[in-house]
Amino acid sequence: MNKFISRSTKSNRRPPFARKGGRRGGHIMPRRGSSEIPPIEAGILRIIPIGGVEQVGQNMTALEYGGDIIIVDAGFEFSKRDTPGIDYMIPNTKYLQERKAKIRGIFITHGHYDHIGAIPHVMEHIGNPPIYSREFGAMMILKRQEEFVSSPKINMNIVKPNEEIKISENFLVKTFAISHTIPDSMGLVIGTPLGEIAFIEDVRVDNIAGVPTEEEVEQYKRFAGKEMLMLTMDSTSIEKPGFSLSEQTVVKTLERIITGAPARIIIGTFASQVERVVAIIGLAEKYGRKVIIDGRSMKTNTEIARKLGLIKTKNLIPIEEMKDHPPNKILIIATGAQGEEYSVFDRIGNKVHRFITLVQGDTVLLSSSIIPGNDVSISKLKDNLYRSPAKIITYLDSDIHASGHGNKEELKWIHSQIKYRFFMPIHGHHYMLRQHADMAITLGVPPENVVVPDNGSIIEIYDPVKSQGDHGASGGLKNLKIRMRKEKAPSNVVMVDGFSIGDTQEVVIRDRQALAQDGMFVIIAAVDSRTGRLKKSPDLISRGFVYLKESQELLHESRDIIKKTIEKEIGTGRGPMQIDFEYIRSAVTDNVSRFLFQKTNKRPLVIPVIISV
Repeated sequence: MNKFISRSTKSNRRPPFARKGGRRGGHIMPRRGSSEIPPIEAGILRIIPIGGVEQVGQNMTALEYGGDIIIVDAGFEFSKRDTPGIDYMIPNTKYLQERKAKIRGIFITHGHYDHIGAIPHVMEHIGNPPIYSREFGAMMILKRQEEFVSSPKINMNIVKPNEEIKISENFLVKTFAISHTIPDSMGLVIGTPLGEIAFIEDVRVDNIAGVPTEEEVEQYKRFAGKEMLMLTMDSTSIEKPGFSLSEQTVVKTLERIITGAPARIIIGTFASQVERVVAIIGLAEKYGRKVIIDGRSMKTNTEIARKLGLIKTKNLIPIEEMKDHPPNKILIIATGAQGEEYSVFDRIGNKVHRFITLVQGDTVLLSSSIIPGNDVSISKLKDNLYRSPAKIITYLDSDIHASGHGNKEELKWIHSQIKYRFFMPIHGHHYMLRQHADMAITLGVPPENVVVPDNGSIIEIYDPVKSQGDHGASGGLKNLKIRMRKEKAPSNVVMVDGFSIGDTQEVVIRDRQALAQDGMFVIIAAVDSRTGRLKKSPDLISRGFVYLKESQELLHESRDIIKKTIEKEIGTGRGPMQIDFEYIRSAVTDNVSRFLFQKTNKRPLVIPVIISV
């Protein structure tokens, strides 16, 4: 079994050995440390994945040396089934807040929300440091910032590929272009006193039938003949074999479909697939079709692309003008291919869209894959679409979608272009990072030089000779070591729930989960303060639990239990004028909950409202 440095801190995992550095199953398992983190020592480089290494989203990494900190990305993660009602989750920045005087800047690798979405929520708390981004990402950030009028004005700095930024005494950052699905994606070469780090977030390798294009080969020539201190890289599609489908192949397939479609074409894709949207608009112009953009995020991204000159055509028209053109001259690009509620495609499928009703001759393309967790909503969407007379084409039927994340062979090819000492996989669930780490080891990286972090893990690179007091000349990269501290930066979930932002929402989420699963059962009882008896039979309200009109026997028994519980507890010597309502409510909740579970095998949220009259 491979022996790379790993860390597990989840409460539902078995605790590691108490002995420091103890091993289980071949992996180094440091003890769970205290929350107090000692100051960084001289000559040590700290790398802390604040978020993004236990999920796809919340991407944020901090690098610290001496008196300086730089940050890469600040993204959010969309709400999941187990976080009902939550808008999204953002990284826990407590470690950075406590050291905000040291933060010199944030570098944004690209404009997707899982890399920029947390910016409005965290900037003020970490000292509002300058942001460095390429132009498309910068415009995405500034556009979203308009929704947060009370947030401080951000200090945006637009950088170009192959630019050097001397951000501080300890950090020199060089930018370079990489391939992804959104314009202006970039990788970073982060220079530190210990060496250079190749920091590569979302990435793919453009290829023709598994052969990287000349442009890709040229991009990575910058690493030829160099030895990097560390490589960090996207792990999202590591479990997919081979090379991913080329975007060029997707565009060619779309072109073939567009030329053969007899009437309207309606294409659903991710608004973040900006390069594909730009290509589709170009194809529409080539074949004389007017383009309609529908969906808020799609309109926003398209408008930014127009401002940057990526879209120069004048064939875009408002949806209201669609009726003025023949069907075979119309192409619609819309959001909602994941079946999101109230999205454009959801309204089309449910036949409630104001302007679009699918008819014979229409061609519908779902140019996106299934995001894990969206299976049910997409199946429902496809059911609705297939009930129409339109022709439906998905990525399973034809080559109309390519991922922005490189498959295993693409990642392996990037590894082969860069000579590095240490490797840390990022961007993905733990199993993705683990598979990426295993691959690096099969490529010849020593297991002790590979680290698999959790959110909040504190990784340190150091020279063991110098750390023992010898401050003479360093022996170079070969003498450097990597370790994971037993301490851990705060990493509990921070949720954005309307105007509320915090990590103390567990009770709220638990109640929402209970409401979603078993509903609620409200009890309203009035107690006579003179006699300690009920004034009348309790009122019962149920939502999402049982249909009251068909559950009269259950309600009758419930009222009987409520009456007996209240009058028994009041009659325990407290006296009618000294009723402990908190105690009574607790007893009613326990007894009614137990009874309802015995009768229905359900656990609704029982809410007793007991008043004195």
